[in-house]
Amino acid sequence: MNAISIEEAQKQVDAWIKEHGVRYFSELTNMAILTEEVGEVARIISRKYGEQSFKAGESDKDLGDEMADVLWVLMCLANQTGVDLTEAFKKNIEKKTSRDKTRHLNNDKLR
Repeated sequence: MNAISIEEAQKQVDAWIKEHGVRYFSELTNMAILTEEVGEVARIISRKYGEQSFKAGESDKDLGDEMADVLWVLMCLANQTGVDLTEAFKKNIEKKTSRDKTRHLNNDKLR
């Protein structure tokens, strides 16, 4: 699949929900699902890169698929609440650049 923009991804999620999902879950339900999906990403990372070990049958989890689940639910929430993630991301990068332009460069802990 070719690369798609954040805007197009939000549209694809919305189209899928309307065609296959009947309707969006409530915002509160989606927030709980997002938390659950982030937990699944954390579980894989803590076992693959941290000190914990996988249980039997657990190591075949796909980190990319779990991250995509997080992105999916985040886009559902954005669609439901009228957030344009493209614009929000642009503003966020500008904020970080303005606020942290030299902060990390001057952090001796990062050297």
